[in-house]
Order: sequence, then C-alpha cells, then structure tokens
Amino acid sequence: MDIKRQNEEGRELWNRKAQFWDALHGDRGNSFHRRLIEPSVLQLLELQTGETVLDIGCGNGALARRLAEQGARVTAFDFSAELIRLAKARDSGGAAAIAYHVMDATDEAAMLALGAGRFDALTCAMTLMDIPIIDPLFRAAARLLRADGRFVFSTQHPAFNSNNPIFVQEKEDRAGVVSNHYAVKLRAYLDLPPVKGAGAPGEPSPHYYYHRPLSELLDAAFAAGFALDGLLEPAFTEEDAPRSTGLNWEKLPQIPPVLSGRLRLA
Repeated sequence: MDIKRQNEEGRELWNRKAQFWDALHGDRGNSFHRRLIEPSVLQLLELQTGETVLDIGCGNGALARRLAEQGARVTAFDFSAELIRLAKARDSGGAAAIAYHVMDATDEAAMLALGAGRFDALTCAMTLMDIPIIDPLFRAAARLLRADGRFVFSTQHPAFNSNNPIFVQEKEDRAGVVSNHYAVKLRAYLDLPPVKGAGAPGEPSPHYYYHRPLSELLDAAFAAGFALDGLLEPAFTEEDAPRSTGLNWEKLPQIPPVLSGRLRLA
C-alpha cells in the first residue's frame, strides 16, 4: 500500500466533498453524530470547565463547538483545508474561540509542534478509520497530553461496521404473524484491505476506509504507552426502528455501529 499516495488522494476527496459534509452535519452534527458519537465521547471525556482539549480530525467542527460550549479551551485540526474553512465560517462570531489548524494526523512532527504536555484531553471522533497509518498519531498523542490526561476516541466498530457490512432483511411468517428481521452480514474481519465507500447517501465521491481489527487498533495505542480504561458501544434503541425507513443502523438496536474508548498514559 502506498500510504502517502492514498493519504493525499484522501485529502483531495475530502476537499472535494467538504461542502456536502458541512451541509449534512450543520452546526451540531447529523443524527448519527448527535445520537451515538457525541454522547459517548462526552461521557468518557468527563470534561471540566477550563480544560485544554485538542480535537483531531475535526471536520466542520461539530464536536469542537460542543466542547467549547461546555467550557473547554479548544484547538482543532483537520487535513482538509476546505473543511477547516467551513468550520471557521460556522464559528465566526461565536462566543468561544476555537483555534483551527490545517494539519495531517499522520505527521507526527506537525502535531508535536502544538506543544508537548499542553493538553488535558484529546478527542478523535470517527477519524481513525480514515487514516492510513495511526502509529504516528498515537505516539504524538502520548507526548501532547499532560501526565494525567486522557485520549477519547470513537470509530466505526471494527467487528460490525467496517468496510461495507451487508445489511439483511428477512420476512418471517410464524403462526400467521408476519414480521421483519434485520441483521448485518460480514465475510471477513482479521484482514481487510482499504476500500472506498460512501459515508452518507448522496455523497459526491467515496473516500478510503482503513479497517483494523480491535487487536491492531488497540496495539497501536498500547505501543505508544496508553492503557484503555473506558469503553462504550453505542447503538440505536428499539424505539428508533419503527420510525426508520430502509436498511440502516436504526433497524439494529442490538448491534453497535460505533466503538468509543478512553485511553490514559500507562
């Protein structure tokens, strides 16, 4: 795999569809973000007013704005210059200033230039699966944090929602009662190559997804000196299914599409 080439292609794809993604998420994120990602990240983060937080892969700034609203001093970056431009536009005139940067999470030196030991906490929401190599990110994160800091991440659940799971609907007639059942079908888990996929219906261009089994994902964190001390697997609820149309995660309240974790320096 040519990591540098794929990373540069990924940057161009995200720049190209930044306006679509910004419109999809708006100020507070789409329903997936609001229902699953943001609550799990905030629960694990246990944010205190006045803390200094770095948001990695911030997109259009939906999570960064939420952190700032809760009293954090926020620095945020993304490798897409267009997404950062749109994030700044949404924040213009906001009560809490967020320091935005165009930066690549595979560039360890650039991340360290933000200041070793500067941050109380790091967040990385739904970004790890977009990055071709994560070891530099975890190494930099270990040095950017204060000794008692924490790193909270969320990502596509490696076991259920990685590199295009197949959604299945089955109709059953049992004793005259007809009901629908929903599931996801997986063909592989341990070794999957990068694929291009659409993150949302109607996206103008697919982007790369990098699957990592749970062992590989966490081994990169452990190698950088982190220990895992919190884990959540958010899913939609039974009440979501009847309101949802089509085959999607809202039909699967027993299967979490997101994995969120909290890391601390060991």
